[in-house]
Amino acid sequence: MTATTDGSTEALPPRAPSASDATAETTASSPSVPQDTDAAARRATERATDFLLSLQDDAGWWKGDLETNVTMDAEDLLLRQFLGIQDPRTTEAAARHIRGEQRADGTWATFYGGPGELSATVEAYIALRLAGDAPDAPHMAAASAWVREQGGIAAARVFTRIWLALFGWWKWEDLPEMPPELIFFPKWFPLGVYSFASWARQTIVPLTIVGAKRPVRPAPFAVDELHADPAHPNPPRPLAPATTWDGVFQRLDKVLHHYRKVAVPGLRRAAIRAAERWIVQRQENDGCFGGIQPPAVYSIIALHLLGYDLKHPVLRAGLESLDRFAVWREESPGGAPVRMVEACQSPVWDTCLATIALADAGLPTDHPKLVKAADWMLAEEVTKPGDWAVRRPGLAPGGWAFEFENDNYPDIDDTAEVVLALRRVEHPDPDRVDAVVRRAARWTAGMQSKNGAWGAFDADNTSPFPNRLPFCDFGEVIDPPSADVTAHVVEMLADLGLAHHPRTRRGIAWLLAEQEADGSWFGRWGTNYVYGTGSVLPALAAAGIPGSHAAVRRAVGWLERVQNEDGGWGEDQRSYKDRRWHARGASTPSQTAWALMGLLAAGERNGEAVRRGVRWLVENQLPDGSWDEPYFTGTGFPWDFSINYHLYRQVFPLTALGRFVNGGPPDAPARA
Repeated sequence: MTATTDGSTEALPPRAPSASDATAETTASSPSVPQDTDAAARRATERATDFLLSLQDDAGWWKGDLETNVTMDAEDLLLRQFLGIQDPRTTEAAARHIRGEQRADGTWATFYGGPGELSATVEAYIALRLAGDAPDAPHMAAASAWVREQGGIAAARVFTRIWLALFGWWKWEDLPEMPPELIFFPKWFPLGVYSFASWARQTIVPLTIVGAKRPVRPAPFAVDELHADPAHPNPPRPLAPATTWDGVFQRLDKVLHHYRKVAVPGLRRAAIRAAERWIVQRQENDGCFGGIQPPAVYSIIALHLLGYDLKHPVLRAGLESLDRFAVWREESPGGAPVRMVEACQSPVWDTCLATIALADAGLPTDHPKLVKAADWMLAEEVTKPGDWAVRRPGLAPGGWAFEFENDNYPDIDDTAEVVLALRRVEHPDPDRVDAVVRRAARWTAGMQSKNGAWGAFDADNTSPFPNRLPFCDFGEVIDPPSADVTAHVVEMLADLGLAHHPRTRRGIAWLLAEQEADGSWFGRWGTNYVYGTGSVLPALAAAGIPGSHAAVRRAVGWLERVQNEDGGWGEDQRSYKDRRWHARGASTPSQTAWALMGLLAAGERNGEAVRRGVRWLVENQLPDGSWDEPYFTGTGFPWDFSINYHLYRQVFPLTALGRFVNGGPPDAPARA
């Protein structure tokens, strides 16, 4: 065992671990693999193409489940308890899912195979108490004992303690303060609403109302068993030196607590009204807020506290949107239902990636299913300004969001990939496609940050201060540029013939400067260095950077060095907090595909690393043409919030195999 950076002990895998048990179990039933890697890859590509086509919705989109962790399910039950809308069927189905995710030691992790996590365990435990599980049941006693060993509720994250405060299980005065007057701060202010990332501001604004109201609904039971010392549930936390940023912001929080006592009532009421308007104006057509679960949940609570009853159109639509985030399954044929809550839904992202995969696999560019996918993506274009316009007020809109409905927050990554997908389709109305692509390219280019790179939702969202607030102790709350998003934009601009445009060259220069000493690139939105490197190399190739370039050779050497003994690639979520985990982990289909996409772009098709990686994908393909992937290879917040995109295991292996078989991404259909 080795100690990790947080002081826990976790076994560090060898440099080249074998395939996961889940994958190994399926290998025996996979079709036999011919000695000829090329022939095997062609057969695997055909099977994967047929399987992916079978998943397309009649409307033209693809969407895989977006799996995160049980805090989504626990908070859904807590919301229903707070609003008084519990129903036995939902509660029991959610509880089955939560119990099924519990680890042998009684804890809950935030990703497959990960260590127990305190806040997730606290929230899961309380959700099961709400579902009727007795605290002395073996699985519950094991969980509460572990929580006490870790410091109890007092050591949990702020958002967990906010949920507990709603029921009197924690004191509001013992939480960091975020006053609603924040809404009045100037847009340029380093701690104003727009200094936070889009996902954070959508969460913080409603929470300022909740924090101002400090509601407490009677708790149905006590949770003394979750305190390390029930007589002193909240021991004082050490104050950092005033000469440090942590110390400065701790003292600022004390000032804000004092301000609450002396706040001018009229100003406080005006701030709450302004925050209310801000929230309602950002509700989407489908009723959701920002297309993601946390802002939706807190917005519903905030508006309910302001007098919106559950039949009000805003709240009714919001609750209905949350119901659409629920995935219902049966534990076994004819078994009891299980309910998992998605944190978000990814149809635009999944559809553009599926379109790219199928086109690169050799599906005719005018295939009816590709045209139908293109039609759906064209209809999803965002044509109105959103929060991004605060920093780019003169920029015309044009792009795509991640979800079915999220017009306030189109994102740069989706937009780049949708453009790449649309340009792979021979659409019957090319002029329409060209007009949409031009708008998207103009908007994306205009969202470039000062340093030459691109973030996900905003330009220049780089203030260092929001992350320092005691309130913001969970995940990223700013949206600085990243290598993976920048790479996708560079690849898109190059595909449009703009490889030598000044904006593209600045993006390339930033990417080259961001390369790690070992030759890899950090992956912000996928795990991790394998994703970053697998994103950057195709972009550099598309922009005309030769395979002989020193940066490309360093990246190729790194990918070859970190390849697993079984021929695949894998990287655990722990790589975000501990360098010893970089590119270490069981081989997965998506991460193996990312590495292959990078190597193929660098001209390594005939290299031994590529052929071993291709053979791994072929050998681990299931008979129906799919792959299995229990590991989490997507990233919401590095380390803090991990994602298993269920379609990643299909689209990326098909993309890699298609490029291996066909020699790379196809040329875009000719444009007038």
